[in-house]
Parts: sequence; structure tokens; C-alpha cells
Amino acid sequence: MKKIGYILIMVSFLSGSFLTALDPTKINWVYFVPALIVGFIGLAMLKSENKKAAQADHKLEDDLKLMDDSLQKIVANLQQLNQQREELPTYEARFEIDRRFREDLDHFANVRESMRHLFGLQTYADIMSAFAAGERYVNRVWSASTDGYVDEVKMYLTKAYDQFVEAQQKFSEAKNKA
Repeated sequence: MKKIGYILIMVSFLSGSFLTALDPTKINWVYFVPALIVGFIGLAMLKSENKKAAQADHKLEDDLKLMDDSLQKIVANLQQLNQQREELPTYEARFEIDRRFREDLDHFANVRESMRHLFGLQTYADIMSAFAAGERYVNRVWSASTDGYVDEVKMYLTKAYDQFVEAQQKFSEAKNKA
């Protein structure tokens, strides 16, 4: 079904391109509109298939576990960095962030859409609000480390930790309800 959707989109695009190249001053709408409709049908088929795949039980379970593991690792790593922040060289903080967080942040972000199907839109928004704020603070730590701002590195490590703890709490509550 997905392949058919892609084929319809491709046929629509190529047909539309061909029809507009025939005469640069005017478009033959009698042929162009059906080509456009074929593309929309292909797009609808793709969206439908993607929605079915996103709601598959095994995918949702795998995504739930990946999100839970990622949040636990992020919180644990932030807790460690906060405990070591006095000894952490300012210019080295960015390398620690890259080493400890990038993979887990990417994993969580890549499967976050499953939360909408599992927990609903409002809970998804609540969790992602805290997660996004924490991620911004982690990025600020990275930037402050690059620029050598010692106080900002320490301050934003604490703020990032607080936000990710909040995201983890909301995630755990939603997981227990579901």
C-alpha cells in the first residue's frame, strides 16, 4: 500500500511537471487537476499507512521502553554531572554532553510521537514541554562551556536536571495510568 502511495505521488509530480513544461505561458487545467488529485490520493494512502504503523502494538511497546530507558539515562547522567560540577572543567562540559546525552536525546525525540497514541495529546504536550525545556538547557550548557562561562554551565546543569526530572515524573505517571 505504501509503495502504491509513493508511485501515485511520483506519477502526479511527473505528470504535473510535464504538463507545466508543455507551454510555459498557460497550464491545461483539464489534465493538471486530475494529476494533482492523484498526488493527494497517494499522500492520503501514505498518511494512512504511517498512522497504522505508528499505532501497531509492538511498535508502541518498543517505543515506550526506549523512551523510558532514555529518560532514565538522561536523568542519571545529569545527576552525576550535577554532583561533579565543581570539578568539571568548564571547557570539557560540552564534550561530556556530547558523550553522555546525544544518543538518548535522539532516541527519545525519534519515537516521541508514540506518546500521542499511548497517552493522548495533552499528556504528550505536558511531557514534551518539560523535555524540550530540559533539552534547551542542555544545549545552553554546551554553549556556555564553549564560551567558558563557568557560572552558566553550573546553573543550566541544575535547570536541565530539574526539567528532565519533571519530564520523567510526568512520563511515569502517564505510563502507570495507561
